[in-house]
Order: sequence, then C-alpha cells, then structure tokens
Amino acid sequence: MSGSRQYPDDPSGPFPSPPTTVEDREGRSVEIRAPEAFADEALADVVEMYTEFDPTDRAQGIPPTGEERIRNWLETIGEDSVNVVARHDGDVIAHAMLVPDTDDPSAIEHRRDIEWELAIFVLQAYQRAGIGTTLLENLLGHASDVGIERVWLTVERWNNPAIALYERVGFESTGTESFEQEMAILLEGDSDDGNGDNDR
Repeated sequence: MSGSRQYPDDPSGPFPSPPTTVEDREGRSVEIRAPEAFADEALADVVEMYTEFDPTDRAQGIPPTGEERIRNWLETIGEDSVNVVARHDGDVIAHAMLVPDTDDPSAIEHRRDIEWELAIFVLQAYQRAGIGTTLLENLLGHASDVGIERVWLTVERWNNPAIALYERVGFESTGTESFEQEMAILLEGDSDDGNGDNDR
C-alpha cells in the first residue's frame, strides 16, 4: 500500500535508538525509553504527563484535555502506534509517537508499506532544553529499527522553532494548507541486507 505524500529522494539517518540517558541543557538527567507495551503503568504515566500539559500549548486539537479524554485518545491510538517517552526523576516529561496512517488494520503488520504520522509533546518546564530534539531522533531511530521508512507530520506554519527542529533532523516541506505545514522524512532502512521484506 503506498500513500499519496511526497517524500525526500534521499533517506535520513541513522538516528540513535533508545534506551539512552542524556543530560539536557539545564543539567537534568533524562532517560529516553521505548515501552515494550503501551498499556498499564506506561500508559498511566503518559496520561499523567498529558494531564499536566498546558492546554494553551495544544496543537491541532491534541492532546485532548481532561484525564478521561486523554486516556481514551491514547488507548485508541496506542496499541498500534510506536512510542518513545522521556523521563526525569521517574516522571514522564515528554512523549513522541508514530501513528499508522491507514484504514486497514492488517496493513500495520507491513510497516514499510504504510505511512506513519508523527506527534511529539514536551511539558512546558522541559522545553527549549534539547529534550525534543533527543526524543525525536530516538523515535526516528526506533522507527527505523522496527521497519518504518515513511514518516510525515503537520505543524502550524507559524511554529518556527518546531519547523527548524524538524528540518534539522531531515524533514522536508511537502505542502501547505492555510494554517498547517506538512513535512515528511524518508528513513534509512535495513532493506539492503536482504531483511527488508521480512515483515511482509
């Protein structure tokens, strides 16, 4: 199954993969992890982060507000999505995910064949400290590790810091609609070693 978006001709990467621990610009130790399952404690910790998220920093209606709506949103997309979280002192302070862009649940098994939409959120107290960059790079590294090649996102056109971040890691602009800038990246894959079709 092939999507209709345009992707860069040249792949980006390689990117680091979780787990890793880094020090942010404020000197805080931050752990980046990819939960094996996005349920139970991992889900509860991310829900808690989103309940602390400033509603004025929401983009395009996400994250939703209110614990019940946040939990429903994450449960709806969480099972099939690829997730990476950042923790400081044990608390989730940032979350990035790739959500499969398909209406066919069976297509998700063939990760290389579908497009994945990216969303990333960092609690306000941890913004502008390099955590978003590290989390994004680790999400893209993890995505490549699990066989994902095509990732896209939309960002509000006036969000210049986010656009600059996405461009730094290899996203390219692919189109604009009124208030949104669409961007896409093609990830380096392992298909050259003959294992690229093992998920088909």
